[in-house]
Amino acid sequence: MESLITWIRELLNSYGIPLADAALMSTLSGILLVLFLAWLGNFIAKRIILGAVYQVVKFTKSDWDDAFVESRVFTRLSHLVPAMVINAFGDDVLGTTPEVLAGVNSAVNIYLVFILVSVFFAILDAVQLISEKGKNSAGMPIKGFFQALKLVATIVGLILVLATILNKSPIYLLSGLGALTAVLLLVFRDAILGFVAGIMISVNNMVRVGDWIEMPKAEADGDVIDVSLTTVKVQNWDKTITTIPTYNLISDSFKNWRGMKESGGRRIKRSLFIDVQSIRFADEKLIERWGQIDLLKEYLGTKRKEIETANTERGTDLTILGNGRRITNAGTFRAYCVAYLKAHPKINKDMTFLVRQLAPTAQGLPLEIYVFSNDKVWANYEAIQADIFDHMMSVIGEFDLRIFQEPSGRDFQIGLNRPTGNTE
Repeated sequence: MESLITWIRELLNSYGIPLADAALMSTLSGILLVLFLAWLGNFIAKRIILGAVYQVVKFTKSDWDDAFVESRVFTRLSHLVPAMVINAFGDDVLGTTPEVLAGVNSAVNIYLVFILVSVFFAILDAVQLISEKGKNSAGMPIKGFFQALKLVATIVGLILVLATILNKSPIYLLSGLGALTAVLLLVFRDAILGFVAGIMISVNNMVRVGDWIEMPKAEADGDVIDVSLTTVKVQNWDKTITTIPTYNLISDSFKNWRGMKESGGRRIKRSLFIDVQSIRFADEKLIERWGQIDLLKEYLGTKRKEIETANTERGTDLTILGNGRRITNAGTFRAYCVAYLKAHPKINKDMTFLVRQLAPTAQGLPLEIYVFSNDKVWANYEAIQADIFDHMMSVIGEFDLRIFQEPSGRDFQIGLNRPTGNTE
């Protein structure tokens, strides 16, 4: 290249152009030639070499090369070609003085730093794509780790650029970095806290993409759609998106419903409030009526024999209402609920199964249903739960029981319109 520049300069000088002007024109010609060669090298790298690489990738069965293409790793590598061309011929064209030569080398080195950092970013993106497609890392919050690596690469790149501009060794700049530690901690506080939180979240397997979490403090209730270095995005059930700082998942409490999704069922926990004034012993007529209910035949047969045996052994005088053991309408209804739920095809019998009485309150006697549905889909679960309690509230009248309900305006109106019995 240097001989070509010299030949152009001598040629121009032979045509009567002053030597200074000939030198300037030959230099400009050399610059244009170098730029053309850089463009040509980039064109060949992108159109020919990359085209051949993409054709090879299409016929391979592995996934990693597809990820590299999708992340544009090869495309960014092609930008190294212009830098190589300029680095090879720039000295011959512009290296007339040490200052200019140093400037050209510094510019090329800075360009190379930016290209290498961008290539490193693309490689990280490709590795992230491969990791996210893997079965073992499905849903894992690995995005934060790659963002942290990008942050470190950016800092290293900036240090190398400053070292090139200031013509200092990178070690010299690193030695003075300690004085800026407080400033860096302040500037990158969220990133540092997010990186630490990301490690803890990943190690403890606290949150994954796709988890349903509840965090009342942040008004978040929905699916996790993204876990990054500094934030976690939650798409709420109303389709709004709540952004939570990653560190808040470590410092504050939240509920993760993943355990329910991975288990064999979804909990149903709801109570029927029975009016305590409707609870009483059952007479023979009522017991005979219950005996016609299929779900109670086995229970009533076993229970009656058990009570008769116990009362006979004690010699209980059953003419007095308070003596001995007796069947109650509340107990029989509770047994009916147990039998009904055991026969229900949507209830998981291998998980916790309770029909229990809680302490009486001002609203009556709570009869709590505590079981698990084997269908965990939200809409199906709500339908199963509604069907169960629709049935319970509809059948409770067969046991001469009443559901407690606070009086409403209609109740007071009926009370006022009811005859008193005094016609005078």
